[in-house]
Amino acid sequence: MNTTRRHSQVKRLIPSIEKLRAEALALVETHADILHNMEAMESHSARNLLHYLAVRQHDIRKLQSDLSSLGLSSLGGMESHTLATLNAVDNALHSLAGQTPPTSLPEPPVDYVTGPLILRERTQALLGMPSGKRSVRIMVTMPSEAATSYRLVRELLGAGMDVMRINCAHDEPQAWLAMIENLRRAERKLGRPCKIYADLAGPKLRTGPIEPIGRILKIRPTRNLRGEVVQMAQLRFVEDQGELVTTITTPPQAPLSSSLLKMAQVGDQLNFEDARGRNRSMTIRQTDAAGCLVETDRTCYLETGAVVRLLRDDQEIGSGEIGLLPEVSPPIIVKQGDQLLLTPDTTPGRSAVLDHNGRVIEPARIGCTLPGVFETARPDDKIWFDDGKIGGRIVEVHPNQIVISITQTALDGGRLRAEKGINLPDTPLNAPSLTEKDFADLALLSSHVDMIGLSFVHTPDDVRLLQAELERLGASHLGVVLKIENRIAFENLPMILLAGLEQPPIGVMVARGDLAVEVGFERLAEVQEEILWLCEAAHIPVIWATQVLESMAKTGRPSRAEVSDAVMSGRSECVMLNKGPYIAEAVRFLAGVLERMEAHQSKRRSMMRRLAVSRV
Repeated sequence: MNTTRRHSQVKRLIPSIEKLRAEALALVETHADILHNMEAMESHSARNLLHYLAVRQHDIRKLQSDLSSLGLSSLGGMESHTLATLNAVDNALHSLAGQTPPTSLPEPPVDYVTGPLILRERTQALLGMPSGKRSVRIMVTMPSEAATSYRLVRELLGAGMDVMRINCAHDEPQAWLAMIENLRRAERKLGRPCKIYADLAGPKLRTGPIEPIGRILKIRPTRNLRGEVVQMAQLRFVEDQGELVTTITTPPQAPLSSSLLKMAQVGDQLNFEDARGRNRSMTIRQTDAAGCLVETDRTCYLETGAVVRLLRDDQEIGSGEIGLLPEVSPPIIVKQGDQLLLTPDTTPGRSAVLDHNGRVIEPARIGCTLPGVFETARPDDKIWFDDGKIGGRIVEVHPNQIVISITQTALDGGRLRAEKGINLPDTPLNAPSLTEKDFADLALLSSHVDMIGLSFVHTPDDVRLLQAELERLGASHLGVVLKIENRIAFENLPMILLAGLEQPPIGVMVARGDLAVEVGFERLAEVQEEILWLCEAAHIPVIWATQVLESMAKTGRPSRAEVSDAVMSGRSECVMLNKGPYIAEAVRFLAGVLERMEAHQSKRRSMMRRLAVSRV
């Protein structure tokens, strides 16, 4: 490029930068009332966010290209210090044009040092110090077993867990407190702290119950491809005390008459007729004061009330009954073109009623947990079930039911179960962000945890409602994590962030599961990028959530796509892992990935570490 042309280009760019700066300053003036309520540091972050928003209201791709051709900043990394970047570029352009740089540029609220520093300090205040050599924290959702297994919690802490997540939508308060106690014990043992995050359930819109078919427990042996048994089916019988016994254990357990258990010996047989009317036999392998362990090489469907006979040397010496098992409800099968009725109550749902020719007499129906939907839903609104696995379109809205036409399922149909999420991306939902349950959970947990997760955020008022309740409880010091999980929250994100800055510490969780359904999977990558940019501009830490290394947590082996996603998660301040049998291995794996990649990249900036293949 010749000198004359270069000077011409430089002079043309100066007004573009000055215009962006003027609009950035003007946007701050329009929000002076909000800034007035903030402390100095939070006001600096809010002003920087507004500066960034003003610039991003323009398409500056051509400007970036021209700046890069001159060897100047392309404005691509200005999130945490927008006005300082504009000033620096303006000064450089004036120098290239042979002009004296302006001497009265507006003072930026943050610069290249203080902007990232504020974000680091806020991250540490909210999420604590990370373990190892990484700066990205790891959050782990607690399974139910964490309430009774100190060993599991200690293993997670030792593997690199920095934040314990308690999901208040599951388990009971006593279990949450037991999880916390196990963590405190593990902290003392390992000598390292861990933050505690309580995720409020919120007014989550979910499917209601489904009609049960009975109280049945299925157990089956493991077979190879030849059908040969390679591992016997195991079951533990425990004393029947007239109460419901959980079967979610390894091996599963079932209640049995105590009189029968007292007579049982190793080698005895337990014979019964299962729910299908098939005769089954189990061999007792172990006995103790609490019950007995049995094995069988046949698939069995045990049912509450079934008579069990105890045999020794082929002679019956006693009998008893199977006690109370959990109810079993089959999923509702729906296919494309089917109708589904959504009801505003918790009357158990059911599959479609068919005549003797297989024709539908009555469509399938299921209830929902948020009756307010019936006041705002409209025909043609989209509706999704179970994280987008089943899609439909609202056809009719009545006071007692919404008629849905199913438009998307798997090829063999969709299996709709109870307590699955419902998303209505086109429908405004008039529901408060805090339920009566949330208020009760807050009162219980506010003295035990470090931060609270606010689900179902829609507007800045939702943020202020939680902040007011924390203040009433004397817990204003607790961090607040705003879960961005619906389209309305994303569209209102700038104002939600400004409301959060009024009372720090604050963080944002990108709940990518619900968000993908709400905005469309094709837009998710774009939307999560925008959330990262806006939060960095506001110096607010981000938690990257949903299905990170999910296959590894469940099976012990990650997919290639999951590894790439784990790498991308390093651009946030914290990554959340969900529960699974191999969760400790997933924590260790993620910690290694984050440590390695941090040497190469910080946020979107390449750190230019020497490449392993750089030698020639």
